[in-house]
Amino acid sequence: MKSKSKWMILTMLAVALMSAGCGKKEAPQAANANTGDTKTGGSAAVVKASDTYPNAHLLADVKWAEEHAKDGKVKIFDVRAKGYEQGHIPGAIALNSGLLKDAKNNTILATEPFTELFQSLGVNSDTTVLLYDEGNALNATRVFYALEYYGHKDKVKVLNGGYAAWASAGKDVSTDKPAVTKGNFVAKPNDKLVTTKDQIKELNKQQCVLLDVRSAKEYTGEDVRSQKGGHIDQAVNKEWSDAVDASGADGVPKFKSYKDLKAAFDQIGVVQDKTVVPYCQTNVRGAHTYFTLRLLGFSDIRPYEGSWAEWGNAADTEVVK
Repeated sequence: MKSKSKWMILTMLAVALMSAGCGKKEAPQAANANTGDTKTGGSAAVVKASDTYPNAHLLADVKWAEEHAKDGKVKIFDVRAKGYEQGHIPGAIALNSGLLKDAKNNTILATEPFTELFQSLGVNSDTTVLLYDEGNALNATRVFYALEYYGHKDKVKVLNGGYAAWASAGKDVSTDKPAVTKGNFVAKPNDKLVTTKDQIKELNKQQCVLLDVRSAKEYTGEDVRSQKGGHIDQAVNKEWSDAVDASGADGVPKFKSYKDLKAAFDQIGVVQDKTVVPYCQTNVRGAHTYFTLRLLGFSDIRPYEGSWAEWGNAADTEVVK
């Protein structure tokens, strides 16, 4: 009996040790959502990893913008549709996001004119670019996508809340137009960051997710903006604007939390182990979703640049309503 009891005790100890080794792992310290710094020390609160964007460095706040406004290696671009002359962030340069689209060919601006444009704006190969618009980041993210497509990846940031956040914080504004010295930026297109109409037709729907980021009525064909209305077969719908929330006390539109955004995309099958192909009408809204997914850490996002302006007007495409 003693031998049997001794064996039972040893067995229980072994199970206890094994269980201790399978306990919940301690979450790693998370980077601050705007600076990339890690919060450490004493009893100071630590940001939960689940609350932090995996690519938080792509999103800047007002503090970052203010601290880097005079940094020679940072260029700030005001891509609002209007208002630059009345007042802008000090040092910011006006940029019309519409210049990035070759309307004739329904594609992004070609390599050479894109290079010339951003050299004329003073962008160098090592320049960090900060973009802002009115607040919802629609125009800012269009420029963000264009720069990443042309090789400036991880060197571009979007100001969360845009000019609305800057104004709400009571920061100084300027009406001066800064002098610009020609930069040495050279555009290098990345074919893995774009999808064409022909590629859409050959997509393996098991490995890819077609993501229609237009309104629900555009998706169903109730709102027709091309010759044909509806959506591409098997595309799921998630309107681009769902990523932004303006319900805060200051009314400034800002990106929703990582937790909320991830849950929303998970729900419709937009997951990180698949290639995601966002599209809208002209890849302005699609570019916004490209940025949102980049922020969430997605590594394979290939917007359909031609979008519905091409698909909905082409004779050789099929649509679903």
